[in-house]
Amino acid sequence: MRLHDTLDYRAREHADTDFAIQGDRRMTYAEARVASDRLANALVDEGLAVGDRVAFLSKNTIEHALFYYAASKAGVAPVPLNYRLAPPEWEFIVNDSGAKMLFAAPELAEAISPVRDGLTSVKRFLSVGGDVAGWDSYESFANSGAAGAPAREIGPEDDAYQMYTSGTTGRPKGAIVQQRAISTQLHQAVMAFGGGPGQRALIVAPLYHAAAAVCTFCTVQMGGTLYIQEDFVPADVVRALSEEQIRMSLLVPAMIQFCLMAVPDVAERNYDDLELMVYGASPIAEQTLRRALEVFQCDFIQGYGMTETTAAATYLYPVDHREALAGRSELLLSAGRPLLGTEIRIVDGDDQEVPTGTIGEVAIRGPQLMRGYWNRPEASEEALRGGWMHTGDAGIVDDDGYLFIQDRVKDMIVSGGENIYPREIEDVLFEHPGVADAAVIGIPDEKWGETVKAIVVKKDENLTADDLLEHCRGKLGGYKQPRSVDFIDELPRNPTGKVLKKDLREPYWKGHDRRVG
Repeated sequence: MRLHDTLDYRAREHADTDFAIQGDRRMTYAEARVASDRLANALVDEGLAVGDRVAFLSKNTIEHALFYYAASKAGVAPVPLNYRLAPPEWEFIVNDSGAKMLFAAPELAEAISPVRDGLTSVKRFLSVGGDVAGWDSYESFANSGAAGAPAREIGPEDDAYQMYTSGTTGRPKGAIVQQRAISTQLHQAVMAFGGGPGQRALIVAPLYHAAAAVCTFCTVQMGGTLYIQEDFVPADVVRALSEEQIRMSLLVPAMIQFCLMAVPDVAERNYDDLELMVYGASPIAEQTLRRALEVFQCDFIQGYGMTETTAAATYLYPVDHREALAGRSELLLSAGRPLLGTEIRIVDGDDQEVPTGTIGEVAIRGPQLMRGYWNRPEASEEALRGGWMHTGDAGIVDDDGYLFIQDRVKDMIVSGGENIYPREIEDVLFEHPGVADAAVIGIPDEKWGETVKAIVVKKDENLTADDLLEHCRGKLGGYKQPRSVDFIDELPRNPTGKVLKKDLREPYWKGHDRRVG
């Protein structure tokens, strides 16, 4: 099965059901099928071959969601760009992917200007949702294709999309997700999420993110309606959950907390239609979860995984949450148990499985694993050695098969559901002439799970924290920028020169049970 098969099937069976709603815009399944066919044919007419890459830069829109399906029909692989990145970061991803077309919302098309001339692979630039000088119209392009699906053979081994995930080398890597992996993940997710034709899912987590994309695909698989919000605004989310017949929503824990804290009447509202809240990217604090259950009166599912596993590898199901709140509170620290057809094992540095209850690296095997990293054969072989995805997370599996994430083998920071790798930020810090040495760590934060802290050794005694914070602006996406800077005389290192980040983190994490956000 291919991703677009689900859309076409639902268009046949539920033609007049809303495929998506955004503000005062609506699109039925029948209209979505026609629009995706025309866009797919336009991509083919442009000369794109099966396997070619096209980049898409936008906040959440109906067009963004539909683009995944049109690209699937044409056999081209979308490269969704994180709109929170800085222009040089977009430039690297577009060039690395070899994207032949770039679609962008008007305000982001304008932001691309400083690096446009450096986008060497892009042959055509299209503005989605408004006119921009020097950019072609997406609307004209999308309507230029013929009716009817392209006459192309797209199989389960073809690439469905390519999402970029940051790496410890400081450069993001493109995780290639095949059609077969998507099909498997949707089967796994539907078993947990349920839902049916016309039932609404709130799509507010960004569509460039693996979890939001899969939540979108899962909703369409069940014939549900995507209720799309362009960006996360707590009051708008709470209003939708209480007034727009939303059955299911995906929110990262930081979003849930903002809804509870920033909307004064959140507890006075009614959420009679809300059945399921899916959260992921980081565990949720017990106090936040208890408050959310009290307010929203619905089931909760936590998903644990990564872009390299399409999205999820384990779920902590509603029954687990209920058991946790009934007395097994330790389950709230768990990432759950493996999905159908998925295996989890904990391994040591030699890839040998360790005894139950022993900490080691979390390795995942299952049909939803990525094909590999784009143009990174060595990194792919290392990550997928032996057929297991080596996550870089350190964890424990208990006697009941529950996975508990303890720390990170790699130094990734998770802030508000976004993965941040310190090396990228450290490289920018080292560009400042006043910096002699630098390391970046995640420190605990009540709202975001973790925030970025830079620890710096001065070369110039006049260097200030404000100097460094200003230096990072414009060179890094906003969520990657350090929120604070501490100065020390010397970074702790082991005999081989590696910075001992565990030692750096220790004072900030003292008293916290979990060493990740």
